[in-house]
Amino acid sequence: MANSPQAKKRARQIERRTAVNKSRRTRIRGFLRKVEEAISGGDQAVAADALKAAQPEIMRGVTKGIWHKKTASRKVSRLSARVKAMSA
Repeated sequence: MANSPQAKKRARQIERRTAVNKSRRTRIRGFLRKVEEAISGGDQAVAADALKAAQPEIMRGVTKGIWHKKTASRKVSRLSARVKAMSA
């Protein structure tokens, strides 16, 4: 349990940051889910649009510290490869 005033303040700050990060992570997952559903639906145009909308959200997650840069790049790369493979 936090005893000093500084430790109590840090506990409050962590609680606030956790809530913000959780909502950001959920938002990113929602965009990823839309891309996945579009890919499984089989419509390449819809999937490409969903990916185009998801890409800036994923990279925003990097700048906000939700994901590592390489993790986000890997996810975008794999999703774009799957969307591109739908045309073949």
